[in-house]
Amino acid sequence: MTLQPLAAAVHRAYTADLDAADFYRMLRLRVDVFVVEQECAYSELDGRDLEDSTRHFWIDSADGYVLGYLRLLEDPDGAYRIGRVCTAKSARRMGLGRKLMRAAVAEVQNFPATLSAQTYAKDFYASFGFVEEGEEYLEDGIPHIGMRREPRRAHAVAR
Repeated sequence: MTLQPLAAAVHRAYTADLDAADFYRMLRLRVDVFVVEQECAYSELDGRDLEDSTRHFWIDSADGYVLGYLRLLEDPDGAYRIGRVCTAKSARRMGLGRKLMRAAVAEVQNFPATLSAQTYAKDFYASFGFVEEGEEYLEDGIPHIGMRREPRRAHAVAR
């Protein structure tokens, strides 16, 4: 069964503006993808969701499931950090990750942004102007690479 997105609208909210049920649905997707599906036993609840500046981007299905999600953090150095980018298994190949990334990049277009990409997805992030930074590393047994996007690359957002 594939859940259909509700007009694939991207929602955005600070944590303080979320109700508990919406926040729970987002966390459930994150756990389903990263902890269960990818079999990574790690501390998903890292405290950063509760920071005043944390923003959540998500796409709902018509029947109330979160199909796609990402989290936008502000780091102390003034850069933004995009993370927890995930799509429900039943909703992959529908372009939801691209819609979420477009929304996040539009939000931070005048500031540097970083992310930790699973290496299989580095070309996806490169299409939004992110470039590899540093060496590949293992995180929870999965190869990752740091990536950064400078403000001057804001015009190169993927279509």
